[in-house]
Amino acid sequence: MKPLLPLTLALAGALLSACQALPTAATTTPATPAPATATALEIPLSSLPLVEKREALTATGYAVISVQNHRTPAQQRLMAIRAAKLDAYRSLTEQVYGIRMDATATVADMVVQSDTFRSRVEGVIYGATLVSITPSGDDTYETTLTLDKATVQDLRMLYLGQLASKNR
Repeated sequence: MKPLLPLTLALAGALLSACQALPTAATTTPATPAPATATALEIPLSSLPLVEKREALTATGYAVISVQNHRTPAQQRLMAIRAAKLDAYRSLTEQVYGIRMDATATVADMVVQSDTFRSRVEGVIYGATLVSITPSGDDTYETTLTLDKATVQDLRMLYLGQLASKNR
């Protein structure tokens, strides 16, 4: 009986290794070759955030006319347009690079004593297209900018490259 055990195991192994599940129409997916070498900057498509799936990023900025620091109404309007544009650029920067948040909360006797937070955004934006500058209500301007997907990818790759060079 002992001489048959190795022969039985070998035969079972050969038979099982020859088995292959046939693909069905529902499970067939095109094969994607794995990259030969992976770098820190390569990101699998399945793990991309929602913003990567959009064709372009859009940001809107707002500014109030009457609070602008100038005496003439015309200059106040121009300054509000400029402030609204800068607000839109800040919003684009947040979408491309994210926002850094620092928060603290103090609780004593199960009562919140203080709750503070600070936010900071830093980055470079180029290639944004001005979509519109429109008055919104009687005392506000609204500015909309857009940034195409390819430029967003370029900006992020430059940013990741800077991070990689700092860590070396």
